[in-house]
Amino acid sequence: MSLKRLMDIEVLRGIAVLGVVLHHMRDNLFLGTASWLEALDPRAQFWWGVDLFFAISGFVIARSLIPTLQGCTTRQAFWQQARSFWIRRVFRLLPAAWLWLAVILLAALLFNRSGAFGSLHANVQATLAGLLHYANFRFADALFNYEYGASFVYWSLALEEQFYLLFPLLILLFRQRLAWALAVLVLAQLFIERGSLLMAVRTDALALGVLLAIWSAKPSYQRLEPTFLRRGWLGLALLVLASGVLGLLAAKRLLPEYRIGAIAVICGVLVWVASYNRDYLFPRGKLKDLLTWVGSRSYGIYLIHVPVYFFLREVCFRLQEAGGPNPYAYPWLLLGLALGLIVVLSELSYRLVELPMRNRGSRLVKRLESRRQGEENAAAIARQPMPE
Repeated sequence: MSLKRLMDIEVLRGIAVLGVVLHHMRDNLFLGTASWLEALDPRAQFWWGVDLFFAISGFVIARSLIPTLQGCTTRQAFWQQARSFWIRRVFRLLPAAWLWLAVILLAALLFNRSGAFGSLHANVQATLAGLLHYANFRFADALFNYEYGASFVYWSLALEEQFYLLFPLLILLFRQRLAWALAVLVLAQLFIERGSLLMAVRTDALALGVLLAIWSAKPSYQRLEPTFLRRGWLGLALLVLASGVLGLLAAKRLLPEYRIGAIAVICGVLVWVASYNRDYLFPRGKLKDLLTWVGSRSYGIYLIHVPVYFFLREVCFRLQEAGGPNPYAYPWLLLGLALGLIVVLSELSYRLVELPMRNRGSRLVKRLESRRQGEENAAAIARQPMPE
């Protein structure tokens, strides 16, 4: 399979982040003042976007990393490639993540008269959890027990970062038996009811994404391509149906005991269909272009949307405190402001932080590889016998 950027995967990223943005809107922006969200929540929820992100991440990372690492003929070459992968991940994820952790902490300190951002103590603890990549464990411990802080979305980033750290080691450990190990990991989680800790370390969607990447190199992957979805309406109907079922599962309307495993499987199916990059799930057009843009900025949107919600809550509080109008009486205006700020800030984050740092990481990897190649060439020359 070509390793070029897959536009259909970007569409799924866009759908995933829009679901998460909608899910967090009810309790973090409107606080029960939007009747349509109150009516929707018990019927369908959209936090499944996180699991769709997991399945996408497993597939996208594995389809390039597994062949690279399994193709290494020496341990030294393996660790050099693993180091390059980790460097790229660090420059791809951490600069924007740390920036918005700092913004949240400063807001909790300086722009928090209403308490929208939570206490400074909780945010300091949450910032440490985000910086040190244990936010998912803190989130599981804090759930329904104590205040987490305004950076609670970092729990899923921590889980992905743990995956990126351990995945090369799993490839080294299991080698050609990696698919079997991942299948066992999926099956072990499929039929268990998840408490807060198991929810915070759930890896079935990630593992399914990796299994899909492994399968994509097999002839059967091409033979089983869902060509019947070439009719645009049929693929779009599948996407709408899958989204509806995922919403019902997330709201415990279906399979309440086994819903997390079912969500992972459906997300894996969507990534499988999108992996062929043939417009099966969404026909080409302006709306797909928009979803592709959202998907390309999804990381920034994910980091930014909750701070934007809390910022607007603080602004609303100060307006009312000053005797101004109640902004919550104009929910669609407030919604428009929130979405506008998210769009502008995510675009700035992408252009000024994410893309430059990603390019810097790629340049660093190239320099290290060039230096290594130079050292190997010099060593080879030194080993050659001197002419008589």
